Amino acid sequence: MEWIYDIIEPVYLLAAILFILALRAMSNPATARGGIVWAGFGMLLAIGVTILIPVTLPSSSTLFLNFVLMGIAIAIGGSIAYYAAIKVQMTNMPQMVAIYNGMGGGAAGAIAAVDLMLSNWPANQYAPLDIVGGLIGSVSFAGSLIAFLKLQGWMTQKPVTFPGQNVVNLVVLGLAALFGAFFIIQPAFLAGFPVSLLAMFFVLGLLYGLFMTLPIGGADMPVVISLYNALTGMAVGIDGFALNNFAMIVAGVIVGAAGSLLTYLMAKAMNRSLSNVLFSAFGAKEETGVELKGSLKPTDPDDVAVQLAYSSKVIIAPGYGMAVAQAQGKVKEMCDILEQKGVTVKFAIHPVAGRMPGHMNVLLAEAGVSYDKLFDIDEINPEFATTDVAMVIGANDTVNPAAHRQGSPLFGMPVLEVEQAKSVVVLKRGQGKGFAGIENDLFYRDNCKMLYGDATDSLSKVVQALKKL
Repeated sequence: MEWIYDIIEPVYLLAAILFILALRAMSNPATARGGIVWAGFGMLLAIGVTILIPVTLPSSSTLFLNFVLMGIAIAIGGSIAYYAAIKVQMTNMPQMVAIYNGMGGGAAGAIAAVDLMLSNWPANQYAPLDIVGGLIGSVSFAGSLIAFLKLQGWMTQKPVTFPGQNVVNLVVLGLAALFGAFFIIQPAFLAGFPVSLLAMFFVLGLLYGLFMTLPIGGADMPVVISLYNALTGMAVGIDGFALNNFAMIVAGVIVGAAGSLLTYLMAKAMNRSLSNVLFSAFGAKEETGVELKGSLKPTDPDDVAVQLAYSSKVIIAPGYGMAVAQAQGKVKEMCDILEQKGVTVKFAIHPVAGRMPGHMNVLLAEAGVSYDKLFDIDEINPEFATTDVAMVIGANDTVNPAAHRQGSPLFGMPVLEVEQAKSVVVLKRGQGKGFAGIENDLFYRDNCKMLYGDATDSLSKVVQALKKL
């Protein structure tokens, strides 16, 4: 098996190249699917050659047992992942991304723990790296798990807060770092408890990840998912340095860098700092004391169909409500009918619409909406003033003109300026506020009408009315 040593680095290099090409491909919706395949093939190569690396073990039976255990783990994990990927609805993709990212963080933490337990400090000069990688991986695992529970609806999506929360979080993080340092230094009075020190270190790391994510509400989930993606990549990369594993270093650096950049862009899209996202408990308290002029004006599918059919240009602004109702298919059907009538239809995509970066793009692509009809906020905002009808489907905070009002919690956040259209139609289940807990000024404007009900049901009725016209 000595020949394995000759191909390890070349295979790792090939895997790294595939990762980079995949990341580039995934930056464009039209090539993203191919990018995912390349990344998967690169990971398969890296895993395969890693498993074949010869190791020194007490006996051949131990080696055989290790291969059996790895095979069982891969079979179980692969089967679960394949089944979940086949069955998951696009509306549930954000929580799937969150939990799978958490598994990556957990794996990085577990690798660090095993390396620390199997090596003797100070003989292991990379133990500090293992401590850092283990802490980051633990935080990412626990935080991603809470994000999954929030997105899945198994716990409240509102921020969970308690008095002195930031101080408690800081104390927990400080204690985790202290136990990690004690494990490395192993002072005389703790020299007999290395396993206990390591166990407390990881428990506190997990606890910090949990506490860190509880005060973050659903409105900030795109940023949180990006952040934990970055943390998982960092943990993997640091573990790679500790183990001198080229593939882990490259994969970790790529994921960490991409996740960090995406986190920055998501926070910038909301015109808020990352610290504000993490520590302000945005949405915990609803806005009060604001009196909005005007009234909510209900409409019906027939009137909406007439407005749409006799328009020259229609812009659709989708949001999380479209995802919940799984209405993207009906949106595509309505779009096709309008285009047959000579109406120009475009889609306005806010960077943080939905529950993960690119959520609306993925849903619309699944329904067959052409990529050239999707426009980001900077491209589409100047067009609303020349638009006959702006249709908002299940969006709230991302179209709220309150972002232009000083004193509003949304102040300064870039929003889709749908209120500038000649007419606005909002599809919404009820009269509730968005995840930010803020009344939407748009709904009370003179040019805005509300079509209440499930988005799929409402659009079905609009489509039927359009066909009659």
